[in-house]
Amino acid sequence: MQKRTLGKNGLEVSAIGLGCMGLSFGLGPATEKPEAIKLLHTAVESGITFFDTAEAYGPFRNEELLGEALAPVRDRVVIATKFGFRNGNAREGVDSRPNHIREVAEASLKRLNTDRIDLLYQHRVDPTVPMEEVAGAVKALIAEGKVRHFGLSEAGAQSIRRAHAVQPVTALQSEYSLWWREPEKEILPLVEELGIGFVPFSPLGRGFLTGAIDANTTFDKSDIRNVVPRFSPEARKANQALVDRLREIAAKKQAPPAQIALAWLLVQKPWIVPIPGTTKLHRLQENIGAASVALSAGDLRRIDAELSNIEVQGERYPAAMQQMVGR
Repeated sequence: MQKRTLGKNGLEVSAIGLGCMGLSFGLGPATEKPEAIKLLHTAVESGITFFDTAEAYGPFRNEELLGEALAPVRDRVVIATKFGFRNGNAREGVDSRPNHIREVAEASLKRLNTDRIDLLYQHRVDPTVPMEEVAGAVKALIAEGKVRHFGLSEAGAQSIRRAHAVQPVTALQSEYSLWWREPEKEILPLVEELGIGFVPFSPLGRGFLTGAIDANTTFDKSDIRNVVPRFSPEARKANQALVDRLREIAAKKQAPPAQIALAWLLVQKPWIVPIPGTTKLHRLQENIGAASVALSAGDLRRIDAELSNIEVQGERYPAAMQQMVGR
């Protein structure tokens, strides 16, 4: 697979990464360990070198899974994890006190079975802790060799600038896809100005852009999409128009809708690296195939013309989680 570079300090990763959350948390029952390890090994064998996890995914189970699965290939892969919630649980609120950052990093190193974290993100901005202190804490961990690169997730423009002034930010991870283009207004120009890579999570709209979900789809009781307004039956029915147009475009390119959605992200900027997640081997291979899909200028004009005027219905987070975004 092609490689891309995040940030100005040479963090090279595969053009498409793997978001690992769903293997353990958030999108239904956890995948059985043998199946999850097989998927992770297949990803490595297929050229993926960039794996995204967090202490909050479980909590803790996802890091432990990656630590076991990736140990034999540790020097071939880049592992990103995150700090920023009290006790690793988003429901308990944010916590980015410097001593807590260090505690989380030390615990993550053990769970990941490694001597360094390649990319350490602040999961959500903590409004009670100055960003300079957060960046300073990560800077100290970098100086000690325990962390290689600093990242932010869903941070606002002011927070990004303040952090970057203390410790260069290598990557910003935020939602970005054909049905959430808000980063184009302010965030993408800012990270381009500062030389920060951009890592879109939910690049397939939490599965909606694959075309496999409609108004009649039911989710497991443990699936977070049950409480996401954008996934209410009414919103899914209204948003089907976007998927229908995407499916038509994909048919003309003789590619699945998911590959068009990912290829569209890849062509936006050379420093954008999406991290689609999946628990299925055939979806993994489909996502990897997006790196080989070429979109022409004409294709991009058509996508913009047919999709940009469709108003997506429903907020992307429940109200309590929405308050943590863009600080």
